[in-house]
Order: sequence, then structure tokens, then C-alpha cells
Amino acid sequence: MRGSEMLTAARGVGTAPSTASTGASAAADLAGAGGAGAIGGGGGNFPLAVALLAFAFANFINIISIWLKEKRWDARKFLSSAGIMSSLSATVGSLAVAVGQQEGADSSAFALALVFAAVVMYDASGIRWHTGRQAALLNQIVCDFPPEHPIISTFRPLREPLGHSPLQVFAGAIVGCTVAYFTGKSV
Repeated sequence: MRGSEMLTAARGVGTAPSTASTGASAAADLAGAGGAGAIGGGGGNFPLAVALLAFAFANFINIISIWLKEKRWDARKFLSSAGIMSSLSATVGSLAVAVGQQEGADSSAFALALVFAAVVMYDASGIRWHTGRQAALLNQIVCDFPPEHPIISTFRPLREPLGHSPLQVFAGAIVGCTVAYFTGKSV
């Protein structure tokens, strides 16, 4: 919705031009129009804020689960693919739900966010997950080479945790959609 349309909607259809808001109150009307402008109201980019919140929440859960399992704290894991859920799936899932809440399920923006989420989740559970398994296999093969092999001197192990299992992607999507749903309801 454009700013002028939001002002018209905030004033109400059929309001006479003489009752139009002044400059300061028009800005307040614009910031408050639309209901879910940002977390806490008052304008902003609600879908972006919710997506970042879901990303942080999913990574926080992942860090806690890694700490419970390994009994050591590693803040670098906050931005890694490790953990019990896919934080990227949580991010794009929450983005799609937030756009749907703000723009409506019949909007082009929601369709775009939903397709984007589906592609990211498919990539995480399919292509990147299998690439990580291949990296583990290649690392094992190179480790089995004799020490005098020419590749051993220049080889750096490949990163293995690149993707997620389908269950981890599903868990991330559920967490992201839940965060967006309840954040949208509270605004």
C-alpha cells in the first residue's frame, strides 16, 4: 500500500478534505496505518524485523542445543549451519508468514516470499545437504592417502556441515512461522 493510500485508509473513505490531518499528524497517521508496521508498531519493515528475530531465535536454540550436547560454549556456531534446526528455513518461513500477514495471502509479495522460502528450504535439505555428505567423503578419501602424496601438502579439509536434514529444515520452518505468527498477533 502506498503512503497516500495508507493515509486515505487511515482517515476513512469519504472523509472530507477539510478534515485532513496536518503535516505532523499525517506522519503519525502514516506510521500507525496498516496495523503491523513493525515490531512494537509505529512504521518500519515488519517482515524484515520478524525474519531477523526468527533467525536469531533459531540460532539461539541451536547454540543452546550444541552447548547441552558438547558442554562447551562456541559463539561462532551462531552463524553456522550446525544445530537441531535450519536457521535459514526459520528466516524465510517467518518472512513468508509476515508478508502474508501484512500484504495478504493473495498479494504478489506473498507469492514471491513463499516461492523464495520453498527454494531456500529445498536447497538446504537437498543440494547443500548432499554436498556436505560428499565433502565428508572426500575428506575421508584424502585422509587415507599416503603422507607423501602430492595433494596432502596443499589440501585443506572441506567444510562438511553445509546443509540440513529434511527434519531440521522442517523444524526451522515451524519455528520461523510460529515466531512470525505470534509476533504479528501481538502487534
